[in-house]
Amino acid sequence: MSCQKDQAWFQEIPHDLLVPPKGFPSMEFPPKNKFTQIRWELGKKLFYDPILSIDSSISCGSCHKPALSFADDVATTPGAFQRPGTRNAPSLANVGYKPHLLREGSVPTLEMQVLVPIQEHNEFDHNIVDISEDLNTIVEYVQMSQEAYGRNPDPYVISRSLGVFQRTLISGNSSYDQFVNGDQNALTPSELSGRELFMSPRTQCASCHNGFNFSNYQFANTGLFETYEDVGRFRFTLDSADLSVFVVPSLRNVELTAPYMHKGQLSTLEEVVDHYDSGGKNHPNKSLLIAPLGLSASEKTDLVNFLKSLTDHEFVKNPLWNP
Repeated sequence: MSCQKDQAWFQEIPHDLLVPPKGFPSMEFPPKNKFTQIRWELGKKLFYDPILSIDSSISCGSCHKPALSFADDVATTPGAFQRPGTRNAPSLANVGYKPHLLREGSVPTLEMQVLVPIQEHNEFDHNIVDISEDLNTIVEYVQMSQEAYGRNPDPYVISRSLGVFQRTLISGNSSYDQFVNGDQNALTPSELSGRELFMSPRTQCASCHNGFNFSNYQFANTGLFETYEDVGRFRFTLDSADLSVFVVPSLRNVELTAPYMHKGQLSTLEEVVDHYDSGGKNHPNKSLLIAPLGLSASEKTDLVNFLKSLTDHEFVKNPLWNP
């Protein structure tokens, strides 16, 4: 790998890549995994490389597509050997801010999270040690790994570089953001009405979907079913109070991440609003915040339009994310 190419990486990645949007905290990187351009480049290369899957058929980018806010547009994305996926692929926008990962919140860091899809039978169905051995046969990966971490490709390098890349997926320039940062013309009358409804005690949407990332990162059952196939957070805690309880997702770029819910059961934002308006199904762990709302047709439209105002078109069209 030439010095000229090294310098090109420094020139291609904007200096302000890690500057947080107004109203956002700074992105924190682990002390032993600070951002550098070469680590970013290596993480990005691995993110789009199907070498991570046992049959070399899919990559992280197969499920997490930039144009869809690093989510997917199917209920569950097939894994290696076209095995059916088990959960809906969530957006990775602002994933570096999350205090815990996966739908049950069982993993505390991005560096640890990568092991989950790699070893899951219905995802990559691979072994990170075997992946490391494959990477060590590729000269470019060895050279990049040595420059990034001073060692050959190994599980440490794989997990750390992917963490660096994912922490730069920061989204915070939607019409809503422009409005709260001073542009009074950024939202339409319908979006403004939807915002008022969203924030109101009547709907209590903002009780769970709050803060700069529109999530309190807590866990809830929203009454989607009376009986769930997926045990949710119970899978991690084995506490009956966590049966079919899932983490509250961020709503940023939610317009682009259909279908919705943990297994993509609802196809449109209109269906999501109808669900919450209905008060949901009875379930022992259903959140007390979920109750019939009695929304009119125009109010539902306003809520949907407000949710669409959370789309950051600049983020999803950023050429930096292209493979």
